[in-house]
Amino acid sequence: MKRKNNLVLRAGIIQAVRMFFAGHDYLEVETPVRIPAPAPEANVDAIESEDLFLHTSPELCMKRLLAAGYPRIFQICRCFRQNERGSRHIPEFTMLEWYRADSDYFGMMEETEDLIKDVALKSVSGNSINYLGSRIDLAGPWERMTVAEAFDKYASISVDKALSENRFDETMAEIEPALGQSAPLFLYDYPASCGALAKLKTGESSVAERFELYISGVELCNGFTELTDPEEQRARFEKELAFRKNTGKKEYPMPEKFLESISQMPGASGNALGLDRLIMLFANAERIDDVVAFTPEEL
Repeated sequence: MKRKNNLVLRAGIIQAVRMFFAGHDYLEVETPVRIPAPAPEANVDAIESEDLFLHTSPELCMKRLLAAGYPRIFQICRCFRQNERGSRHIPEFTMLEWYRADSDYFGMMEETEDLIKDVALKSVSGNSINYLGSRIDLAGPWERMTVAEAFDKYASISVDKALSENRFDETMAEIEPALGQSAPLFLYDYPASCGALAKLKTGESSVAERFELYISGVELCNGFTELTDPEEQRARFEKELAFRKNTGKKEYPMPEKFLESISQMPGASGNALGLDRLIMLFANAERIDDVVAFTPEEL
């Protein structure tokens, strides 16, 4: 019965998401699930499908649409990542991804806040949620904190030291449970090395214009101001591919058609939100297993 109730809630949340974007002049798009080259990210592993790959995100194809002249687009789709299984992870999951021309990461933070507030009102009929014993106020104001500030407040080492000792991800895992405990929190201005497809901050090249949203310690989304320089993007991809090769990971082809298109992209921002995790929060579910129709183990 618990799963049945959560699946009913899930359907209402997805409907509310579509209503929000329709009301904000977004075009819903569908892009191929099987692609010849995924984005070469060091720590994200794609699943092979014959001579292609199941996409880990619709990002590359959606940005090509943005470059082709579609200024506001969104997509709800299945994504696939190898070796991901845990209380908040499954190898096949549902992503909400959207892009908006003439916007930066601060504008995208504002729109993300508007989206989640609107969905909450339509699906759980309120401006707060209770998650695992904690009440989270969605009405606002939502908190914002830079990554450097979060390290200063919650970590035993600085960002620079964590990066130099290759302990950034490890330290973030220690920080995350403290984030967004009374109100949602946008964590922003990530180190440049942690934003493979994000624009670097003007006048501060050590920082990428990237943010993540945390609610009750749960990381919900990854957004940024889009990088539109094909030469810089190629250089970053080459660095990621070299890392994959040196660590024995699967080597990917360079996504040439994507690189050809991004010089035509307008200034834009984008966001990728894990829809299963949002549903977990609204359903007060501790495990992703409780908000999906089938887990991998049930197939």
